[in-house]
Amino acid sequence: MTRADVQSFINEDINPALESHGGWLKIHEFNEDTRELFVEMGGGCQGCSSARYTLKVQIESFLREEFPSLSSIVDVTDHEAGVNPFYQG
Repeated sequence: MTRADVQSFINEDINPALESHGGWLKIHEFNEDTRELFVEMGGGCQGCSSARYTLKVQIESFLREEFPSLSSIVDVTDHEAGVNPFYQG
């Protein structure tokens, strides 16, 4: 499992669904040794009040199914800086 593998999966299997809401997901950082994944949400996802739910329930589920050895998935998005900052952290 490499950063490129994970980003390719995100681009092909996760981002098409997020794009329907004007959003996207990308890797901010991936530590191949510890398998920690830090992601950033953008577009309509940045500042969205459903961002936490979307990440924890849907995106994390898909990522862990494809890459079961991921140790943690952390959202590093500055949701308050979004154009429509409705994030309820």
